[in-house]
Amino acid sequence: MNITEAIEKVKPHLTVKRFEHTLRVADTAVKLAKRYDASQTKAELAAILHDYAKYRSLDEMERWIRKSTLPKDLLDYHHELWHGPVGAILIEREFGIRDKEIQSAVHYHTTGKAGMSILDKIIFLADYIEPGRSFPGINDVRKKAEQDLTHACLMASKNTITYLISKNTTVYPDSFHAYNDLTRQIIGGSSLHEK
Repeated sequence: MNITEAIEKVKPHLTVKRFEHTLRVADTAVKLAKRYDASQTKAELAAILHDYAKYRSLDEMERWIRKSTLPKDLLDYHHELWHGPVGAILIEREFGIRDKEIQSAVHYHTTGKAGMSILDKIIFLADYIEPGRSFPGINDVRKKAEQDLTHACLMASKNTITYLISKNTTVYPDSFHAYNDLTRQIIGGSSLHEK
């Protein structure tokens, strides 16, 4: 599937605001991919597809979670987390996208996970820092994204977890696993300091 086809398929499933967000995430993802020597094509495609399931009904998403191999504990957490994992299933079933890297980036774009690939990190971060976003600490993450992809992902992860805790809401385990793994990468000195 090329980018034009992906845009045409995704657009009818999103609100105008969400579609504009998607285009900004794609632009940001391409810039990050260029900066960190990743596939710009995969980054753009994953970004276009990342919110594909965002506006599916909760009933439909719950059905997909129950009948698939997705972890059933997703149902115990806020439904805002469901669209990534469900979207990863739907892009394969409805568009024939079987690229595991793209599926993973779509699946984990909200929570992150331990052992994120460079594409996972790019989509996770692009969704967080795209130019339409505005909240405390985002400019620091944007600056760090120009220097160190892993460290910027860690900052985004920490900010997200801190925000969720401040709202007295649950935090999905993958988010903690992402934070811990990113922290170990930074402490261990294995983060990307390219260019």
